[in-house]
Amino acid sequence: MSLELSDDVLDERDQRLVAALQCDGRVTAERAADVLGLSPRVVHRRWAALLGSGTVRVAGLPPRDELPAAMTLRIKVLRGKADVIAKALADRDDIPFADLSASGDEIGAILLADPGSPHRLVFRQLPATGAVTSVDAQTILHVFKYAHEWRHDVLSAAERAALTPPPASCPSSPPDATDLAILTALADDGRSPATALARLTGHPESTVRRRVSALRASGLLRTQVHVDARRVGLMVDANLLMQVAPGELDAVGRRLAAHPAVHGAFATTGVSNLHLAVWLRGLPELYRFITGEVGVLGVSAVETVLVGRAVKRR
Repeated sequence: MSLELSDDVLDERDQRLVAALQCDGRVTAERAADVLGLSPRVVHRRWAALLGSGTVRVAGLPPRDELPAAMTLRIKVLRGKADVIAKALADRDDIPFADLSASGDEIGAILLADPGSPHRLVFRQLPATGAVTSVDAQTILHVFKYAHEWRHDVLSAAERAALTPPPASCPSSPPDATDLAILTALADDGRSPATALARLTGHPESTVRRRVSALRASGLLRTQVHVDARRVGLMVDANLLMQVAPGELDAVGRRLAAHPAVHGAFATTGVSNLHLAVWLRGLPELYRFITGEVGVLGVSAVETVLVGRAVKRR
């Protein structure tokens, strides 16, 4: 796993443009240009290059009430077999995240499943696979920070506030069939214009524009920006599994989730009851994060797993 910066790292301007999309995946080039001090032409051109090359992808997120229960999986495998198993997991619709450890003998994944009933993948399929040596499954009890809430720390607080849509103006009613059709059409491309959405959904463009505006105002239309962290200079991807005293779990979880390096944080069942996913510029920063940010909170134990390859991040 190379930790050296390369020519593939985006320059500061492009990193700021990625961060602008994280604030609002449907922000206009004119608005971003005004806040960031660039010309609209430059913003149009750079976004077209970043989005067109697949360097950046803006995806629509499902309504919050559609997010099912989930479990974390730690799957130990024989060396040389991890790639095949990781790919098989990534091909499943109920696996939104799958990582291959830098050591090459462990796969970390999130399984969307009801923890109240035995899951075939956990109890039968994986244990029956000859290359799998062990499976540890724990239920996610509480999420402190979702992946889509992570923000690349290159904008000022004022810039981020200016680019972030205001909170939902009124309680949202459940989405109807037309709303769901639009949200589904936005799943792969959260910046699809109304003309494309009208074509995909079969609804009039005027209806689509009105519904998109209402969905944004109600907070039902949310987006997530997918970008390779190494392209923005964050060369270390790591998962931290921590043991925290029950009485401190909520406070510690909330404090660490607020750190700009953390792109995922949740409490789970099991011995390690707080899991963090972090992106940092290098191993020295990881060391300082563990000894400084984590160490001062009275966490009794930390297991650090370096990610060698993100197989699936949805």
